[in-house]
Amino acid sequence: MNHADAAEKFNKDFDRTTWHDETLWWVRQKRDRAAFAIPEWEQLRETASQIKHNVLSNLDNYLIEFEKNAQKNGITVHWAADAHEHNQIILSILKSQGVTEIVKSKSMLTEECHLNPYLTENGVEVIDTDLGERIVQLADEPPSHIVLPCIHWKKEEIGVLFHKHLGTPEGCADPVLLTHAARANLREKFLTRRVAITGVNFAVAETGEFVVCTNEGNADMGAHLADVHIACMGIEKIIPKREHLGVFLRLLTRSATGQPITTYSSHFGKPREGQQMHIVLVDNGRTVQLGREQFRNSLKCIRCGACMNTCPVYRRSGGHSYHNAVAGPIGAILAPNLDMTKNADLPFASTLCGSCSNVCPVKINIHEQLYEWRQELTKSGHSPTAKTLSMKVMSAVLSNPTVYHLSGKIGRFAMANAPFVVNNSFNPWFKQREMPEPPKESFGEWYKKNRGEK
Repeated sequence: MNHADAAEKFNKDFDRTTWHDETLWWVRQKRDRAAFAIPEWEQLRETASQIKHNVLSNLDNYLIEFEKNAQKNGITVHWAADAHEHNQIILSILKSQGVTEIVKSKSMLTEECHLNPYLTENGVEVIDTDLGERIVQLADEPPSHIVLPCIHWKKEEIGVLFHKHLGTPEGCADPVLLTHAARANLREKFLTRRVAITGVNFAVAETGEFVVCTNEGNADMGAHLADVHIACMGIEKIIPKREHLGVFLRLLTRSATGQPITTYSSHFGKPREGQQMHIVLVDNGRTVQLGREQFRNSLKCIRCGACMNTCPVYRRSGGHSYHNAVAGPIGAILAPNLDMTKNADLPFASTLCGSCSNVCPVKINIHEQLYEWRQELTKSGHSPTAKTLSMKVMSAVLSNPTVYHLSGKIGRFAMANAPFVVNNSFNPWFKQREMPEPPKESFGEWYKKNRGEK
């Protein structure tokens, strides 16, 4: 199902759509208050952007430096060219340990690689320990947001879900009680699983350490109790020096949820005595994106989700309409890089208003890249035939003044005297909107009459 069809399905539940929209805008407003409270906010954004620019220009050197220092620290480093290789590496580590049950904290990279279903197919039980991820896992669906995985769920629905899977009292929708039920259920998993998988927010080339940021502490609980810690990381998550963390940690959570800093920002430098620590460095199309000059800036992304919270399209269409692990404006840039044919619809799911670029903490020119992808997809023959033909018709109309003025008159006449011509299911605009009352004259006619002599 493409974005337009999935969004239409989401919009049928008007109350949910409105609530989803308002909730994410509330998070965006929290972001604004947190950002504007810091006088040097724009300087932080520019600094972060320049650090990331340096990383992308020297990515190979920083990765080699990180590998050398991580190995010196006792961390085993693996390299994966794509999602399949990443999943195979994880499975091989689990088999070497004789493990069939693991705990996992939030990791959008493992979602991107579809690790959970891969491991399940190979006889491994995966328990997601982030509360939002656990909710969508019990519901057998993917997360709809990279920071707020179950933002599309209401507490009453979670109560029904937990009653079914965790045995909470029927009709219970108290968030405190539901959270306690999840905690009690997960505590046993933490204590009995020998392997824990985490994502990586930042990896420091200078020291060979990596940093995991959470608000629940579930990544720490899993990693510190397990005999084997496996961290999964996209190769773009490298930063040059530890001192640069101060820039990114001040930006990340303010942009994501409006907090001053994540509750837990945990540094993993080396395995404790008797523990194994692995890190899997994953390409999966990132070097291809790096080679596309007009799109390489997208690799600066620190996965804060700010662009989703502000995007009028995402807020009204829901995360699942993007049919990818990373949704919203940034996802619409990253996804076509992985598969142009499958994801050709996503760059068109935007108003190009620029709000996403305005809030991006690392200054990715998101709306400009969405426009670039539209050009690229159309030139490559990946845009829908109907859209391509309609754009050709519009081009012919807009490039000929006579045809343009005549079309306007015909359109105004039809809307005034035969409204069914536009007020029907064949007009996508009419599906979600009331068509405006047609003007009695065009702006050009009004201007000629009122300002023509001047």
